[in-house]
Amino acid sequence: MKAYVHKVKYYECDRMGITHHSNYIRFMEEARVDLLDQLGYGFEKMEADGVVSPVLHVDCTYRKSTTFQDEIAIEVKLVKVSALKFSFAYVGRVGDEVVFTGESTHCLMEQGRPVHLVSRYPNLFKIDEV
Repeated sequence: MKAYVHKVKYYECDRMGITHHSNYIRFMEEARVDLLDQLGYGFEKMEADGVVSPVLHVDCTYRKSTTFQDEIAIEVKLVKVSALKFSFAYVGRVGDEVVFTGESTHCLMEQGRPVHLVSRYPNLFKIDEV
């Protein structure tokens, strides 16, 4: 899959001129949404199917600061799938340098109830293909 690229905006920087830490969680979400689009199951299709995908856990480790106009290439990989939950790992780079790593865990819900992932979407949650 193609990496998602986010160009840091001026308003995403703090008074020190570096990207505010809270934005990296948003960047991870942008990359995850882009990956689902690449897989043919974007949020529009998901919502049309009556399915939502809440975040259960998110974690981010900051390795190096980024600044205005930096282009962060974010690779997303599906790393874990169980009957009800799935997790993505993220690596953000500027050039060859890793600037952050992260992980997020999600589930799918329909009408307030958990969706059994493998039986409902057997082709979407194959770790070796994402």
